[in-house]
Amino acid sequence: MNGYRDFLEMAEQRYSVRKYSDRLIEKEKMDKVLRAGQVAPTAVNMQPQRVFVLQSPEALEKARNVTRFTFGAPTILLVCSDKDKAFVMKDGQYMGTVDATIAVTQMMLEAFAEGLGTCWVRGFDRNDVIREFDLPDNLVPEAMMPIGYPADDSVPGPKHAENIPIEEMVKYI
Repeated sequence: MNGYRDFLEMAEQRYSVRKYSDRLIEKEKMDKVLRAGQVAPTAVNMQPQRVFVLQSPEALEKARNVTRFTFGAPTILLVCSDKDKAFVMKDGQYMGTVDATIAVTQMMLEAFAEGLGTCWVRGFDRNDVIREFDLPDNLVPEAMMPIGYPADDSVPGPKHAENIPIEEMVKYI
């Protein structure tokens, strides 16, 4: 894992990449990233996450049509949930969004372990994505994830290392 001793060290070093090189991702690395999304835990193991690998010039142009947050990445993962497969809690909470989020998180971390950069993107109108990619009614666009090799001058954002105090986040009861 990039020489990281443990998970926490890797999680602390991973950052949202907003500038990519044009180097393409090797199939073996992409396969591992996608596998990380496949094995993500989901509610009642319904596995509603659906991933579109956008690499063609046409697909990348469509992505640029629906969000400005593509950052020049050579590949973008469009992650959806399948309404026909997602579990719904007794209180009505749709778990497809949660399940897709967990899958994206695992793919982001595997990508980083493979020396790749990613950025979580939800800066788009779902209806625009559905229209642009001609998605069926059962698919809900949840996130886009630009992915690729960070540009040589890519650096973490200025607030990357800022965290609220653990005492503010955690309360033992």
